[in-house]
Amino acid sequence: MRTIIVGCGRVGAELAGTLSRAGHEVTVIDISSQAFNRLNGDFPGQAIRGDGTDEDVLRRLGAENADYFFALTEGDNRNALAAQLARDTLRIPHVIAKINDPVRAAAYRAMGLAVICRTTVMVDMLARFVGLPGDPRAGELAAQLPSTAEAR
Repeated sequence: MRTIIVGCGRVGAELAGTLSRAGHEVTVIDISSQAFNRLNGDFPGQAIRGDGTDEDVLRRLGAENADYFFALTEGDNRNALAAQLARDTLRIPHVIAKINDPVRAAAYRAMGLAVICRTTVMVDMLARFVGLPGDPRAGELAAQLPSTAEAR
């Protein structure tokens, strides 16, 4: 599987390592070369300094042939833009954007983007920890994504 990850923060670097160990061909894009220091020294994929919201950059990397696209920067709007570009223009079949703001997450979800809101997920987990039923919005991502069997 070919995977593009935009953003090499903690989440992007960890995901890149996990997917590459599982056999994915991973390309990580970040605007900061220093961000790549988060990748393990034995990371077998590509680390490219560039803007993941730039169609030309993504096309030069062959992103239109990717199976998965993860927009994982710290910017909600940037992640939404990159995800829309990947989904609508490059036609990558499995696209997801990390969104921090629950209000923005709901708006982007209403636009048809698959998003994961780490704020909502974290609140859900903490609520469950204290015995509350949790936040149903945290599970909305699962309903948006195809099952593993459907993805094959």
